Amino acid sequence: MSRLYTQALSEATGQSAELFSAIKSAVGMVPNAYQVIGNNSPVALEAALKLDAALGKSSLDAREIEVVKLAVSEAAGCDYCLAAHTLMGRKKGLSREAMLAVRQGEPSGEERFDALANFVRTLVSTRGTASQEVLAEVKRAGYSDAQIVDTLLAVASITFTNLFNRVNDTPVDFPAAD
Repeated sequence: MSRLYTQALSEATGQSAELFSAIKSAVGMVPNAYQVIGNNSPVALEAALKLDAALGKSSLDAREIEVVKLAVSEAAGCDYCLAAHTLMGRKKGLSREAMLAVRQGEPSGEERFDALANFVRTLVSTRGTASQEVLAEVKRAGYSDAQIVDTLLAVASITFTNLFNRVNDTPVDFPAAD
């Protein structure tokens, strides 16, 4: 059960109702996390949605964004985000094996994904301090400076939802991650 205020979707008004309607039109449902964020701060929900929309236009492809979100969510121990992004990763074409490997820090068979996930895990475990060696590794894997900046944006995006879901103890409304 959520720890923060939650009201029924049908009771939402104003900006929250508008955002919920747009989310439902786009994905067919309003995930629990978005519902509680929007119930409490429509501004925060709007910002999170806009940040994810910006990521969709970034130099990272959809699979790379999911690699980042899975690696960060694993490090944060966020069951909600792991479930959501395992489903999203599958929809974006990531295999179950690759997603598990990325989460566990094992070789996935995709050198670029492995370098990206390692970079992200290092950022999370060092509070953003990346050595020249770690930066060189992700660049050797073919990531440009623009992609590195966009990776930081993806880390920021998923960090917000990880923190929110950990604080709220949001009930998972996606299939559980492996």
